[in-house]
Amino acid sequence: MSLDSVVDTVTEQLGNLTGLDAKLAFDFGDDGLIAIDATQTPPVMTQDGGDDADCTIRISISNFKKLVAGDLNPMFAYTMGKLKIEGSLGIAMKVASRFED
Repeated sequence: MSLDSVVDTVTEQLGNLTGLDAKLAFDFGDDGLIAIDATQTPPVMTQDGGDDADCTIRISISNFKKLVAGDLNPMFAYTMGKLKIEGSLGIAMKVASRFED
């Protein structure tokens, strides 16, 4: 999965973040970053910024793919260090629940 595929996946789920009232970022390391401003309705996504995010989720693209597919439990990923959270853990939990089917 490339960053473009991640952008497509997040774009499909963007409406689920309405009402989150937070700014978040998915940091994929050298592969790039996606910033989402869910303080707006509808939420707005960009591929830069993220410096003012309330919550930054650091994860590899391959593990992100597994999370979205339901093949990797978010709590397990966090515990095992496959997913790192900077900022509000509460927002990260809300994001995880809104991305679930």
